[in-house]
Amino acid sequence: MDPAALSLLLSPEGWALLGALPRYDERLAMVLSERLQREGVDAVLVAAALTQSRLRSRAREKFDDFADGMLFTAAGLEQATRLNVGARHAQRYTAAGCTRVADLTCGIGGDSMAFAALGVAVLAVDLDELTAAIATVNLRHFPEAEVRHADGLTLDLLAEGVDGVFADPARRTTGGRRRHDPSAYSPPLDDVLAVRSTVPALGVKVGPAIAHTAVPADAEAQWVSADGDVVEAGLWFGPLAPDGPGRSALVLRGSHATTLREPAGGLVAPEVGPVGGYLYEPDGAVIRSGLVALVAEQVRGRLLDSTIAYVTSDHLTTTDVATAYRVLDVMPFGLKRLRTALRERGVGRLTIKKRGTAVVPEQLRKQLDLRGDEEATIVLTRVAGSQQVLVVEPV
Repeated sequence: MDPAALSLLLSPEGWALLGALPRYDERLAMVLSERLQREGVDAVLVAAALTQSRLRSRAREKFDDFADGMLFTAAGLEQATRLNVGARHAQRYTAAGCTRVADLTCGIGGDSMAFAALGVAVLAVDLDELTAAIATVNLRHFPEAEVRHADGLTLDLLAEGVDGVFADPARRTTGGRRRHDPSAYSPPLDDVLAVRSTVPALGVKVGPAIAHTAVPADAEAQWVSADGDVVEAGLWFGPLAPDGPGRSALVLRGSHATTLREPAGGLVAPEVGPVGGYLYEPDGAVIRSGLVALVAEQVRGRLLDSTIAYVTSDHLTTTDVATAYRVLDVMPFGLKRLRTALRERGVGRLTIKKRGTAVVPEQLRKQLDLRGDEEATIVLTRVAGSQQVLVVEPV
């Protein structure tokens, strides 16, 4: 979206049109566009309004009903923090006693909305003028929030009365490719980390693929998943990390939250042993944070292989940080043998999980050529270094 299109959207006619559009439907978008233009609506406004309608539809996954009153850019929505995760960010600052937070790379303003919703004064800053304008729209209902078009790293934070800082550096190229190297973030991670010498209460959202070796020694690094998807990692410093440095995982499932944290004395490596009656697939945030050993301890289990994040146990244990499966069969991996076993079970619909194997699930599914009426789940993995197939069912 360019400034001219934004101006049209913010006109009384444009805002009324955006509010009157039906829920976005890709199949009807072209027909609706042509009808509106025949009725005399400016073509640029129609395109901008339909684009916003499409983005709002996608944004509901992150912002729920709030999306219907917001504006977005495609890149801004892609990077924006989910509402329930942003609320967790904001709670760290209120718990630390922060009263004015600078959001140095505010984007469309998602995290700033969460801060302001908890009554924290926010200085939301973005280097891109159009993005700052969109953040202004999205924060219009919060008198605690001020939006500024500037380079956040050039602010005199103490003069601004800031006692907490948050940053979410851009992690995609202009072509949309992910940047995994923190030095390639925009701004680079080291430049953002330098802020903690002025304001110790610093939080930085980073990509979940960040290497443990790239995490500063004085940070609490927390990996976060929402309903099974690993959505971010965060680096928290000073009073925002009240339990001190270390690794943790936050698992959000619906309205329920579970946190695992690296023990002060470090992790005890779990045993490796044979397949038991149950298989546990740790949540992605647990795996990324390197805390699979805590799942093994929780379910009284062991690893199938020292290099694979599957836990097996002879016990069924309720846990919020792993998905449990009942093991029905175990066999060495072989196409003919697997096909026979599944056909004997009458399987036609197959879920294929894999870890530690080069097998391509879609190719395997074609090779198996299953046509039954039953449904099954198989896990392709290594057991003590050997390629095995586990036939399982969700508990």
